Amino acid sequence: MKVFNMCENNSLVAQFMSEIRDKEIQQDRLRFHANIRRLGQILAYEISKTLNYKVRETVTPIATAQCNVVADPVVLGTILRAGLPFHEGFLSYFDHAENAFVSAYRKFIPNTNKFRVYIDYMASPRITDKVLLLVDPMLATGWSMELAYQALLTKGQPKHVHLASVIATDQAIEYLNEKLPTDNITLWTCDIDHELNEKSFISPGLGDCGDLLYGEKE
Repeated sequence: MKVFNMCENNSLVAQFMSEIRDKEIQQDRLRFHANIRRLGQILAYEISKTLNYKVRETVTPIATAQCNVVADPVVLGTILRAGLPFHEGFLSYFDHAENAFVSAYRKFIPNTNKFRVYIDYMASPRITDKVLLLVDPMLATGWSMELAYQALLTKGQPKHVHLASVIATDQAIEYLNEKLPTDNITLWTCDIDHELNEKSFISPGLGDCGDLLYGEKE
C-alpha cells in the first residue's frame, strides 16, 4: 500500500494541522469544522491528479475549448460521525461523485481499555469498477477502516481505493497493510503520529474528533 503523508513537505496542510491540534483553538467549533473540511479539499485535489481523464468539447461564448474532465466514476465513502465535515471537503471538489456512508463505533469491554468495533449501518451504491474514496479523519488502529472497506465490498469490487485520513498511526498503516490488498489501495494522510495511548487513542493526536465537532456523547 502506497502512503502519502502531506506533512512530509511544507504546505498549508501543516498550518491547518497545527490549528486543529491546538486545544485552545479547538474551542472554536466552527473553525475546527472548517479546518477539517479544508483538509478534505486539499486531499481531494491531490487524489484528483491520479485519476483518468478524457477530453470534452466545451462551447464558450467565443469558440469551442478542449477540456480534460475526470473519466473515472467516483464513489465517496465516509465513516460516521466524525467523517462528515471531511466528507464535505471531498464532496465540494468531487461534486459529481456518488456517496456511501458507514456507521462504525467502538464498544469498550467493561472495566478494561479493550474494545471491539461494530458496523451497524451502511448505505452505498454499486462500486464495481469505480474509484472508491473511503475517508475517516482519525486512523488509529485501522479496525474501523478495514471493517468499513469489507462492508462496502458487498456492493462490488472497485477499480481502485483511496483511503484518506487527517491523522494516521504507524500501527494502523501496518494493520491495513496486513489486512487489505495493497495492489489497488493508496493511503493519503495529512500527518502520521507514532503512538497510541492505553485506550488506543492517537498520541499526540488531537482528542476525540467527533466530540470536538459535535459535542460530547454520553
